[in-house]
Amino acid sequence: MASKAPQLEEALDSLEALVERMESGDLTLEESLAAFEQGVKLTRECQQALTRAEQKVRILLDQDPNAEPAPFEDRDEQ
Repeated sequence: MASKAPQLEEALDSLEALVERMESGDLTLEESLAAFEQGVKLTRECQQALTRAEQKVRILLDQDPNAEPAPFEDRDEQ
């Protein structure tokens, strides 16, 4: 289960880098279209990962209906 988070983070990093390249204005039309296509793919992957995470949280909360929301721990503290 821990291997999923780095994939999401990598996809977000890739998407951010892609947006920066597109915003630079240095890409040709063909390169821009390819970058846009890749960006749409990355966005969908991120949305699917977030949907799966939300479903897992709902399942966990359903297992204990009295569960109180708690902040996520900072990754550096683990």
